Amino acid sequence: MSHKYVYLFTEGNAKMRELLGGKGANLAEMTNIGMPVPQGFTITTEACTKYYEDGRTINDEIMAEIMKNVEIMEQLNGKKFGDLQNPLLVSVRSGARASMPGMMDTILNLGLNDDVVAAMIQGNPDPKFERFVYDSYRRFIQMFSDVVMEVGKKYFEQLIDKMKERKGVTFDVELTAADLKELAEQFKAEYKNQIGEDFPSDPKVQLYEAIRAVFRSWDNPRANVYRRDNDIPYSWGTAVNVMPMVFGNLNDNSGTGVAFTRDPATGEKKLMGEFLTNAQGEDVVAGVRTPMPIEQMAEKFPEAYAEFIDVCAKLEEHYRDMQDMEFTVENGKLFMLQCRNGKRTAQAALKIACDLVDEGMIDEKQAVLMIDPRNLDTLLHPQFDADKLKAAAPIGKGLGASPGAACGKVVFSAEDAKEWAANKEKVVLVRLETSPEDIEGMKAAQGILTVRGGMTSHAAVVARGMGKCCVSGCGEIRMDEENKEFELGGKTFREGDFISIDGATGRIYDGVIPTVDAQIAGEFGRLMAWADKYRRLQVRTNADTPHDAAKARELGAQGIGLTRTEHMFFDEDRIAAFREMICSDTVEERVAALAKLEPMQQGDFEGIYEAMEGLPVTIRFLDPPLHEFVPTEEEDIRALAEAQGKTVEDIKAIISSLHEFNPMMGHRGCRLAVTYPEIAEMQTRAVIKAALAVQARHPEWTMVPEIMIPLVGEVKELKYVKDVVVKAADAVLAEAGSDMKYKVGTMIEIPRAALTADDIAKEAEFFSFGTNDLTQMTFGFSRDDAGKFLGAYYDKKIYENDPFARVDQTGVGKLVAMAAKLGRETRPDLHLGVCGEHGGDPSSVEFFHKVGLDYVSCSPFRVPIARLAAAQAAIKDE
Repeated sequence: MSHKYVYLFTEGNAKMRELLGGKGANLAEMTNIGMPVPQGFTITTEACTKYYEDGRTINDEIMAEIMKNVEIMEQLNGKKFGDLQNPLLVSVRSGARASMPGMMDTILNLGLNDDVVAAMIQGNPDPKFERFVYDSYRRFIQMFSDVVMEVGKKYFEQLIDKMKERKGVTFDVELTAADLKELAEQFKAEYKNQIGEDFPSDPKVQLYEAIRAVFRSWDNPRANVYRRDNDIPYSWGTAVNVMPMVFGNLNDNSGTGVAFTRDPATGEKKLMGEFLTNAQGEDVVAGVRTPMPIEQMAEKFPEAYAEFIDVCAKLEEHYRDMQDMEFTVENGKLFMLQCRNGKRTAQAALKIACDLVDEGMIDEKQAVLMIDPRNLDTLLHPQFDADKLKAAAPIGKGLGASPGAACGKVVFSAEDAKEWAANKEKVVLVRLETSPEDIEGMKAAQGILTVRGGMTSHAAVVARGMGKCCVSGCGEIRMDEENKEFELGGKTFREGDFISIDGATGRIYDGVIPTVDAQIAGEFGRLMAWADKYRRLQVRTNADTPHDAAKARELGAQGIGLTRTEHMFFDEDRIAAFREMICSDTVEERVAALAKLEPMQQGDFEGIYEAMEGLPVTIRFLDPPLHEFVPTEEEDIRALAEAQGKTVEDIKAIISSLHEFNPMMGHRGCRLAVTYPEIAEMQTRAVIKAALAVQARHPEWTMVPEIMIPLVGEVKELKYVKDVVVKAADAVLAEAGSDMKYKVGTMIEIPRAALTADDIAKEAEFFSFGTNDLTQMTFGFSRDDAGKFLGAYYDKKIYENDPFARVDQTGVGKLVAMAAKLGRETRPDLHLGVCGEHGGDPSSVEFFHKVGLDYVSCSPFRVPIARLAAAQAAIKDE
């Protein structure tokens, strides 16, 4: 045998997840520790990969190995496929390495056909048994048609409903054996009508088709979207589990259930679960009938229940984590069909991790590794009421750009958002896309919904910084801003209509869904303290206001890695002075306008320094192109002309002269300071004066301001701007008679800067990687437009995920690693950080840990995520 593609449950164990998938590995592990598991086999993930390599067919060699294992399974269970005396019936389930909702549903009772059904009934004259056999048969036809042949469920549901109506009954269980027999015939006729051929009666053909269907489901749209959202590579593939059926629908002494060893919603240590008598697995999950709480199973099946309680304790002790289990009782005997580490809410995850440490089951490091950092988001933001959310159907979906839940009246402009909010109205701001002047409206809104833009669009980045819920890039919306209305899901929404948006999932709902506020429990603090104990990377925040800085401090930030100075110029009292500076004809006029802004900038910086209590603060000098600051409305243009003593035509000429074909690569960043050094001079004076003022108020702090020059691509360019900064800073310090230290560094966001980092480090005292721009420039696509075509790239498996949300380690990552190495060769004490949105993405944080950066910086609400991810990276490294 050249390669083994099939493993019996007795041949595997829990460590073989990559090969056997989660379900297969756990079935093998349960078999090894003596649990009552029906004995079958697992077809490996490698067979799935091979299926795709071979053009979506299962080759003869693998099929022969499967059939050989079917024979072993027949011997182990004393039954045979298609045998009329003692037929073997099996279930077929998918099982990838990671739990994947949206993968193929289970197929039960495979192996039934007309002859087997007739033979089974002949062998047992009990009329209840006859009903059971026909019930199993109609279920199998329905599942096989739906799951394997992709004939919709609805056709069969309609036939069942018609039958119940005809017989005057409400529940499936009330249908007789004769009714079910007739349904099975109707189902087969419907199958032939839909597919054009007879329902397959050969169990081997049924099995082959079912296995193919599992492999095929690895590439269905649901699975692809889930994989992209959860970091699961396409190359993993899924395994297939084939096991003998045990029947919970055999009689009233049988049943089926699902249980958790602890409460998945709260984490409380008590058995939670549900049980249905005379039913098959999918009845519990599908909610067709109302199950009873697991405790009542003790009265129905005392022996099986006692054994089950024992199994639960053993499994939790063995896996040292909360278990989610599926089981069946057949004729009073217990069988375990699945166990896995249970999915849980973020609150429950923290409580379970802390309880397991207290119970001596795991240590602190294992507790830190147990929590998915991305789930912490939900603890920090309002959420929808879970029960109300279940009952609501989404009308559309965009990208979940900033987590949280928001519900309010639709408004279409930032001004309206501010005005309505001032009148105590809750609003959701709906825009084609947002721009910097929308900031105040975004602040006033409960949440933001945009038609365009990706995970690093303006709306997404700003919303994450504010901790505001945001859904971006919902391209299904037909927007009519002029008439203040949009169309979505077949309905027209006008100003003042209620909508609800979920920033975690990207789903949009019509009407009001109540929200509940975030709660941070004591376990959160405990787990974070453990994370801080084991991590090496520092975690700073990106904050532009004292309010954001204070919030980040509260969430554990150790400094500020990025303060964007441009957001400060959009306030009404400042934009006029800034526009005056833009419209100046001479250096003197420009300096006079900047002089009005200097005390305002100084005040901003003092507020941020105060909020950070002496921790390091990196201030980035003006970055965006000037056209973002000029007016677009006629009346604003007129007002500016009057203030400047110019004609409207003059102002319009200035505005059009600022227009650029590609502003992201245009006159911005340090290029502004090269053209207008007086901007850098003013900003330097504001930074140093603010630091001196705060130092005087707090002698116990050591203020070392960090000035960051953006968008450098050439060392001479950095030297020119640095000389301007140093001259201005030294003049202020000399005047104050102070020997305060300060640092001048740069952002590495242009590939050329990364490639020449050894030169740039001669002038820069620190590097901060601006991975948003670095990604944009390395891939050569604009982050605001990429959303339009990236979908096609995901579908065609060219990219597996959004490079703006998760750092591209192969390309962009290589530039980061290279710049870090080259920079430190020139300047061994070079301080290295990252301040792009990737600083809050767990898989990116792990990468930054590996390449030796000193800190990551992210939006305030992502600080806990980065702290936990940094700890996990350090623990894995050990």
